[in-house]
Amino acid sequence: MKREMRRIKQLLPEEKTAEIMERNTAGVLAVKDDEGYPYAVPISYVYADGKVYMHSAKEGHKVDAVKNYDKASFCVIDKDQIVPEEYTTYFRSAIAFGKVRLIEEGEEKQRAIELLGRKYNPNGTEEDLQRTIEKEDPRFVIIALDIEHMTGKEAIELVRAAENRQM
Repeated sequence: MKREMRRIKQLLPEEKTAEIMERNTAGVLAVKDDEGYPYAVPISYVYADGKVYMHSAKEGHKVDAVKNYDKASFCVIDKDQIVPEEYTTYFRSAIAFGKVRLIEEGEEKQRAIELLGRKYNPNGTEEDLQRTIEKEDPRFVIIALDIEHMTGKEAIELVRAAENRQM
């Protein structure tokens, strides 16, 4: 189900939303737990090929939630500047909706963990990355969010500032 954004003027173009997902390092995965409660957990991630990949221990609240219900959302805050004199924040964020699944083995798991490794250790050697993956692989799974719908939004003040720069 895709809901239209109420404040459409604040909607970011798709490419700007993708840039938010690409440049940031942490987001919040929101899933439904086994008792029906929302469970939102901050997590490191990588965005690639229309998916969000996250690594996780093989057991726990998050993994149980993914196993029990495959719908989820993932939110990234790109900017959150407090403006006290205006009683507001100048924000920019992105949110993705889709289906989550566990990847326990195979080529997709290998690619995802390589992408994560390169993102979080961009100066590491390929040999070190592969050695670390081999050592840690039995301990983790990859959670993949296959994105069905993604939107970005920013404060109206940022929209107006961008419009003024273009004039």
